[in-house]
Amino acid sequence: MSPANQPWYQIMNVEEIPSPALLLFPDRVQSNIQGMLDMVDGDTKRLCPHVKTIKTEAIIRMMVRSGIKQFKCATIAEGETAIKAGAASVLLAIQPTTCNAKRWINLAKAHPDRDFGTIVDCKESIESLSKLSKQHRITLKLWIDLNIGMNRTGILPGEEAVKLGEWIQSHVNVELGGIHVYDGHLHQSSIQERQEACECWHSKLDAFVSLLKKNGFDRLPIIAGGSPTFSMQAANPEFICSPGTTVLWDAGYASQYADLDFSWACVVLARVISKPAPDLLCLDLGHKAVASEMAPPRMNCLNSEGR
Repeated sequence: MSPANQPWYQIMNVEEIPSPALLLFPDRVQSNIQGMLDMVDGDTKRLCPHVKTIKTEAIIRMMVRSGIKQFKCATIAEGETAIKAGAASVLLAIQPTTCNAKRWINLAKAHPDRDFGTIVDCKESIESLSKLSKQHRITLKLWIDLNIGMNRTGILPGEEAVKLGEWIQSHVNVELGGIHVYDGHLHQSSIQERQEACECWHSKLDAFVSLLKKNGFDRLPIIAGGSPTFSMQAANPEFICSPGTTVLWDAGYASQYADLDFSWACVVLARVISKPAPDLLCLDLGHKAVASEMAPPRMNCLNSEGR
């Protein structure tokens, strides 16, 4: 809690908290959750937040209490956290190798009242997941992972991707969950440029959906986008949106994406531990703790004006 008439990030008992420490501000987290809901007109079924940024059971519980029940994760541990927090549905947004597939299926087996899925982009994965699911007597949802330009994972939209859907349907103990489309390569600051880039892959997706329909598929759920393109995906009522950074927000996104109105909901508490020269400070934060792969400036010092 902040003292009266003090900035939101100032807390009363700062001297009692060891540093470095991550400080969460629940009221601001809740405001961001509500902002996410507002962008999809309150339809909780249109949100599938990614928990890779959050990684915190308490925050996922806040989203569950707000009516959000489905989540994406990048690791098995994140999926376990989401399940503990009350998630009804969890999608592993990375195609699992056999070892991780076994862990994911064991988690699904331990929670038969929840919905588990994963993305796939090849027949080999479908065969492996079908075999493992049959052995453990569960049914796993498989989502076709489309590559629409990021070139990290996925299959290009077209005839081969349709065959992938047919391959899922021809196997036991797996079912076709829907289409997964991640556009993490889009991070233009210009709203217009980002919108145009989205419209480009939207047209490819529309063509693929038409191709699926032509081949006898019913309309499938579509999980689309991430945080930078959240406003673009939210505008399409057919899309289930999967932002993640929006829950806690950060300085980089705040300065880059003017169309996303979210607030910083956490800070890192750090202290000066040495001043070896007049213009040099050493903090206990640690260089690697503030995303060393990013170009400077990597952090904002909120209580240090001009720095």
